[in-house]
Amino acid sequence: MAKKNIFTDAFGTPYFLKRLIIFILGIVSYRRFNGFNKLKITGTEHLVDLPDSNVLFVCNHQTYFADVAAMYHAFCAVNNGYLDTIKNPIYLLNPKIDFYYVAAEETMNKGILPKIFKIAGAVTVKRTWRAEGKNVNRMVDLTEVDNIMKALDNGWVATFPQGTTSAFAQGRRGTAKLVKNQRPIVIPIKINGFRRAFDKKGLRVKVTGVKPTMEFKPPLDIDYDNEKAPEILLKIMTAIEQTEDFNVLHNYDEELKAKKLEQKDSNN
Repeated sequence: MAKKNIFTDAFGTPYFLKRLIIFILGIVSYRRFNGFNKLKITGTEHLVDLPDSNVLFVCNHQTYFADVAAMYHAFCAVNNGYLDTIKNPIYLLNPKIDFYYVAAEETMNKGILPKIFKIAGAVTVKRTWRAEGKNVNRMVDLTEVDNIMKALDNGWVATFPQGTTSAFAQGRRGTAKLVKNQRPIVIPIKINGFRRAFDKKGLRVKVTGVKPTMEFKPPLDIDYDNEKAPEILLKIMTAIEQTEDFNVLHNYDEELKAKKLEQKDSNN
């Protein structure tokens, strides 16, 4: 597999270009996270002693771009010794450049801004279950899997196991299979409030005064030799709090249905 060097990353993108894009996008997005809305970050102490490669961040998904932009701010801040804060944007002058994120190819090819985001570190994949608003059923492109593994071999990678911004959507088995095969350090990230603060793309501030949160959790304890992919996926989905056990609204609806059935039975 390709390796990074002092001039380019693992995919041949010049580091000076990545630094420039991260700096510009960081400055543009800064007030979204520390002005119009106040992003609260916790758990960054878990990032301090991580190795430079083979670290996989798994996160729930609420917007197309704001989620990743917030990660860049957090990672750049930690890279410069700032824990649980992004108040001093001087960290953008020394960014975390060997960071990649998995994104839908369809999303990253729509418009100029997504294409700029793509240069910053996107590893694009084609959705196997949905494309252009329609359900599809296609095989996984192994080249895309190789690209994710290449990114892991050369840096940190963030992925969204649900592959959608819909809350409590089912996790995709591909993430667990990747973890099983590559054996990375897996760091869960739980975000909240992004959907309320920003539009679906994460480019426009929808509501001000919101306090979105980003919580970095300890590395998952995974027995790579004995645990199977479904068990690993369950651990991931539980850690990012996207199993039905965390769906308070769903539980409320189910309890309401049960009460109505009891009332109906008692009336009969």
